[in-house]
Amino acid sequence: MATSPQLKDHLGPVAIGQLADILYAVYPAFDRQGFEIQALHQLHTRELKDRVRHIILVLASHLPDDFAKAAPILDSVAKVWPQETERNWSHYAAWPLIDYVGEYGLDQPELGLAVLQKLTPLFTAEFAIRPFLEQHFELTRQQLLRWTRHGDEHVRRLASEGIRPRLPWARQLTTLRDDPSPIWPILERLKNDPSLYVRRSVANNLNDISKDHPEPLMEVCRRWLNDADPQTAWVVKHGLRTLVKQGKQDVYPLLGFSPTVEMEWATLSLSATHIHLGDTLELTLTLLSKEASKLVLDYRIGFVGKEGRRRYKVFKWKTIATQKDTPLTLTKSQLFQPLSTRQLYPGLHLIECMLNGQVVARAEFELSL
Repeated sequence: MATSPQLKDHLGPVAIGQLADILYAVYPAFDRQGFEIQALHQLHTRELKDRVRHIILVLASHLPDDFAKAAPILDSVAKVWPQETERNWSHYAAWPLIDYVGEYGLDQPELGLAVLQKLTPLFTAEFAIRPFLEQHFELTRQQLLRWTRHGDEHVRRLASEGIRPRLPWARQLTTLRDDPSPIWPILERLKNDPSLYVRRSVANNLNDISKDHPEPLMEVCRRWLNDADPQTAWVVKHGLRTLVKQGKQDVYPLLGFSPTVEMEWATLSLSATHIHLGDTLELTLTLLSKEASKLVLDYRIGFVGKEGRRRYKVFKWKTIATQKDTPLTLTKSQLFQPLSTRQLYPGLHLIECMLNGQVVARAEFELSL
């Protein structure tokens, strides 16, 4: 059975060749062969981000030292880069080229930002723009505000994605993590953007902010929901997902769920009390509500760690509507197998069912390897 290619393989020989061909086409003085030899040297030993860094350094040795002279070359690359409707491996070839600007264009920020505007549709400039925010904050923020009115969804999305305080794979913007107020004017303009690509970025930005400033975030979301715009409502729902997983009580009525959980009783039963690695456990939750209500049903598993302590992981179940004095039974299957992100250990595990973040039923089972 063939194994799936790794993410780092996006920046392999094919991408290097594509990048070399395009640069040579727009810049005939470019040493295509020398670039490929240096870029491919020991490339197979490097992980993804290290590959990006390595290729940036090789690019710097083959492009003009003066960024003002390199910028027109990069602009030309943006014009001739193959236009494709679907994101695929070829887009990764542009990543080092874009991040090159984030390192070598910092001394000429207006020019560097103008180049990033041209290049971001090729892949994304969300990583490259962060050094500009760190070294030229207000100038860059004003440019992001202007980009919120840009005709290209990729540029508008960069206005939000680039200023995320906790952007994955990037250095956190600690100043904005501590005080997100400069972000709000950008998100205000994009909260009901016609592009889902942009709105998803706004939701992810909200989710970042929620991890450090839940109360101010919910206040902004309350105000946004008063607009009665379905696109904004979608952004708010997805932006509050971490607070929902954390079971923060104030978030549920904000999303249209019942403010209280009133149960006569709730019982969780498991298909087995002792399972082995690779088994599937069936969960059955039966409950009786004191009133009609709309609730979020989640469950969390207390996985036994290497040292015997439980670590909890929340899983989504479903949204339910209960009726007064009418029993409701729900079932769910959970497969127990090791993942790259979670190692399983033997021992007594715990499953807890939660309604609007409140634990209403629990049961234990033994896992053997």
